[in-house]
Formats: sequence, C-alpha cells, structure tokens
Amino acid sequence: MKILIVCGNGLGSSLMLEMAVKEVLRDLGSDAEVAHTDLFSSRGETADLFLGSREIIDNLDDGTRTVASLKNIMDKAEIKSVLVPHLS
Repeated sequence: MKILIVCGNGLGSSLMLEMAVKEVLRDLGSDAEVAHTDLFSSRGETADLFLGSREIIDNLDDGTRTVASLKNIMDKAEIKSVLVPHLS
C-alpha cells in the first residue's frame, strides 16, 4: 500500500505528517509505503491513499482518488482512526 501525504508546498506540514504516519503505521505493524509531496505534484501521482489537512484534501478530491483528511495533523489518535479503515 502506498500512502501519499499532501500539503501546500510539500516541505513542512507534509513532512511532519509523514513522520507521524510512519510512527502510527509502525505501531500498527504495517509496512505501507509513505511519501510526501505538494498539492500540485500530487495530481500526477498514484497512491492507494492521499492524506492531508482538510483544506488541502478538499482541493485534491475530484472523485478519482481515495482521499482522507485530518483536522489536526499532529494528533496520532486521529491519524490512526483515519488510517485503520484503509489498511488491508
């Protein structure tokens, strides 16, 4: 499974969220691939799940991708609750 973390510039919040997602996945025993990018570049990427803050994901959700958004990108409990339904 590939999870792509998306933020506006692909440098700050997406990197922090990527680290938090990797920690949550490690706790869950998942070996999912995680990467981060900016909103513009993400439109040309493929992934099983696109994850980011609600404002960013709302701009990416055109019905062609599986997306999930977070209210607080640093809340590991919220991250876990969003990820678990998508893990196979």
